[in-house]
Order: sequence, then structure tokens, then C-alpha cells
Amino acid sequence: MIEWLFVPAAYLIGSISSAIIICRLMGLPDPREQGSGNPGATNVMRIGGKKAAAITLLGDSLKGLIPVYAANAMGIQNELIAATGLAAFIGHLYPVFFGFKGGKGVATSVGVLLGFFWALGLAFMATWYLIYKLGKISSLSALVASTLSPIFAWFIVGDETIVAASTVMTVFLLWRHKGNIQRLLAGQEGGSAAR
Repeated sequence: MIEWLFVPAAYLIGSISSAIIICRLMGLPDPREQGSGNPGATNVMRIGGKKAAAITLLGDSLKGLIPVYAANAMGIQNELIAATGLAAFIGHLYPVFFGFKGGKGVATSVGVLLGFFWALGLAFMATWYLIYKLGKISSLSALVASTLSPIFAWFIVGDETIVAASTVMTVFLLWRHKGNIQRLLAGQEGGSAAR
């Protein structure tokens, strides 16, 4: 069925690295070779400033939102919508166009959650903002918001497949932030990591 094309298409869209493309267009260094070496918005801000970072953040969010929103608009079953979201997210983490070395996935996961249901994405962003205002540590904000997202999905959406997809993204996000978690536990983490 044509609906299944959403999954590979979402992966390919997710594989488009906003950070690398924006840096090339703006004449900035390759984010994989500067700063933290991570192709995400936080590292782009380190090497190129707020404007480049904001565009990168928007691009990473849209590549999670657009495929899921399109799948929702087509009225396909929730299992395929969840798979579409996960495909876009995995594409960001492991992009086929860039040697399978991608970002940490926070912005793309927000886009996916917004595509699942707008209130779910807003709950993630509100949690991130609240924790950041309290602690001023971006990585901690992302980790808390991500950890809570399956709970939000359960109460806001109530669909098991969406909850499962949110849980899978949380597991990947925690894994990709393992260095940040170690620094947090050691009291050495600053305002980094929401990529």
C-alpha cells in the first residue's frame, strides 16, 4: 500500500542534516569538526551564533513534524503514523546522507510529538522551558522533558502505539545524551546538549 511509503520517505527526510547544510550555506565550519562535533543546533550556536542555530533548530523540528503531519492528514492508521515519526527521528540520528552520524534528536523528537498531537509537543516544550528556567542546563531540560514524554503521550493521546513510539525516542535520547548524564552526575555539565 502507498501508505507504507511514508516510513522510508520520513527516514530520508530525517536524514537531511539541517546543521551541516545551514553551516555550508552560511560559510561556517562543518559542525562535525568543530565544537562538540555534534551536528545539532547547540553546536551550531557555538560556532555560528544564534541565527544559524535558530534556523537549524527549525529545520530539525520541521523534518520531524512534516512527515507525521502528512501521515495524519492522510488518515492512515496510528501504527503507521507512529512508524513514520520514528523513521524521521532515526533518520536524524543515523542519516544515510551523512555517514549515519547525526545529532542527538531533541528538536526532531519535538517535531514528531507535535505531529502526533500538538498538545503533546507543547507539553514537551513547556517542560523543557520550566526545567531550564529552574536550572539553566539545557541538557537536563531535554532529558527531563524526554523522560516525561511517554507519560504525557499516555494521558494526552492515550494510544498505545504513540506511547510506544514516544518511549523508543526517549530511550534513544537518553542513550545519545549518556555523556551529558555522566557530566550531570559529576556536577560538570553546563548549558549544553539540546541538539
